[in-house]
Amino acid sequence: MKLKYILTLAIFTLIFSCSSDDNDDNTSANEVEGLLLVKEIVNGDQTIELFNKKGMFETGYNNISIRIKDNTNGTYFENAELSWMPMMQMPMMQHSCPRSAITKAAGKNTVYEGFIIYQMTNADNTGWSLTIDYTIDGVEYNATDTISVVQYENQNVTSFTGSDDTRYILALIEPKNPSIAINEMKVGLYKMENMMTFPVVEDYTITLDPRMPGMGNHSSPNNTDLTYNNADNFYYGNLSLTMTGYWKLNLKLMNSNDEILKGENVTEGNEASSLYLELEF
Repeated sequence: MKLKYILTLAIFTLIFSCSSDDNDDNTSANEVEGLLLVKEIVNGDQTIELFNKKGMFETGYNNISIRIKDNTNGTYFENAELSWMPMMQMPMMQHSCPRSAITKAAGKNTVYEGFIIYQMTNADNTGWSLTIDYTIDGVEYNATDTISVVQYENQNVTSFTGSDDTRYILALIEPKNPSIAINEMKVGLYKMENMMTFPVVEDYTITLDPRMPGMGNHSSPNNTDLTYNNADNFYYGNLSLTMTGYWKLNLKLMNSNDEILKGENVTEGNEASSLYLELEF
């Protein structure tokens, strides 16, 4: 009887231990499955963990997942409130960039998410810092650290001044994995209100004329211009890609009165618009 009792207790302990481990995994490690750690910012008893799919920050659009770890027990906070301020330090000035609010990731307990659009970086990937303000159980915290931002190989973001003397930032978001097909194209459009504030530009139109400069500058059929979507504040259109290689996505920015703010038509005498993004696959 004594041996039977010991075996029963051992089996019960093993089952309970496995169950507890699975539960911890579901609320922490598994919630960032498929993501790579980019940066850890240690702030006293907490560590802020920043993740994305590439394991690095690049110029252009960066979707970022965040967790805050309690260093005293290794668990992750589920009810934090967060905001952030990316900052680029220039020799004579400093400025921020377009960014979203930080919200709880859908279906996650410990993961928060948002995006930052880095419009530039230094040649050695330096210059940027990130400040994160957060509140846990009514207590406010603040953490700042430098971050590395790598220059993306093609022009996936551009900053320019329109004919209305407004400074704009335009960033390519989709397609991330282009194919020979009609791809959904998605971009973000922002204006520089001041060095720290970059509101979304609403209800403009972005015309699209993709070309292959290395293949006689030919275009493709069934493209559509990009229009504003109120649901998520991005611009969407159709991008037709007929073969692999380097594509220049020639664009024109039109305001709500159909006035051209930046860009030109592609013609025999003008091979490219002054407003464009690049894509290669």
